[in-house]
Amino acid sequence: MATDQSGSRRYDATLRDRLRYARQDARDALPTVPGVPYLFLAPFFVLFGVFLAFPVVYTLYLSFFEYRGIGEGTLVWVDLGFTVVEVQRLAALEFVGLSNYARLFMDSLFHQALFNTVFILAVQVPIMIGLALALALALNASFVRFKGVLRTTLALPVSANLVAYSTVFLLLLNEQLGVVNFALGRIGLGPIPWLTDPFWAKMTIVGAVTWRWTGYNMIILLAGLQNIPRQLYEAAEIDGATRWQKFRYVTLPQLRPVLLFVVVLSTIGTFKLFAEPYIITGGGPSNATLTIVQYVYEEAFVNFNLGYASALTYALVVIVAALSIVQIKVGGDDDA
Repeated sequence: MATDQSGSRRYDATLRDRLRYARQDARDALPTVPGVPYLFLAPFFVLFGVFLAFPVVYTLYLSFFEYRGIGEGTLVWVDLGFTVVEVQRLAALEFVGLSNYARLFMDSLFHQALFNTVFILAVQVPIMIGLALALALALNASFVRFKGVLRTTLALPVSANLVAYSTVFLLLLNEQLGVVNFALGRIGLGPIPWLTDPFWAKMTIVGAVTWRWTGYNMIILLAGLQNIPRQLYEAAEIDGATRWQKFRYVTLPQLRPVLLFVVVLSTIGTFKLFAEPYIITGGGPSNATLTIVQYVYEEAFVNFNLGYASALTYALVVIVAALSIVQIKVGGDDDA
């Protein structure tokens, strides 16, 4: 029996070798077609070019023109012999040079939108990151139970639909019929004009965005906390460090790259605010909650000033890039 099994194994090994050699010979016999790897990569580059690269480049191109309506006529044509490929003009444009960018410095509405966005950033981001860090520290504590349930519950708001949760906040904070003012009235506090007062309208947006993104940032910070070596805390305890000293001299320095990532990500996200002010306050009252992205939307799709909207878009990109660079330089490693 043992002889039969060993003979069967040798036969199987010989058969596998023959098949491998036959497959290799067949592969070597196939003609080599140059450029096959690029053929497999082509779908990515086509999709990237059509849906990302072209809009980016065309937006920059459009920022030097004034939009005059839908284009007419042929922009370019290619004669392939058996057929002619024509590309129609996308829009009727008038070249204005840097006029759209010069308009930014005199546009009071752009200045108002920029101020509103920076105000929301300066108030909301510190509050959100502070809450996220406090929650992450609490969930990272050894005595806390049901950590998985708590993590899931606190992170759930980020999965909420933008329009749905903005509408819920709109209903909750209604000055006359909202649940929040009803509860405040029960404890003797007058109704707060959440949506009709410029300051409280901004704070409404701050509250909505904080509610949605605190749990998301908490998860990131919690992951950073769990990667801090326990030996550092043990060494600090041996040296007699208090709980505050361990947080200041161990936790914060070790968590610094993660905190920097969260701050930069939150800054970019705040400058991209659109759905919350558009649905909850509509940019009001008196443009008190108008954000830059909402202003870009109105110029592009309400007023059809596509050239100026393109210039606004690139101004936003420059502002966000400059802030991100400053944050990375200030908050990065000292030896970077």
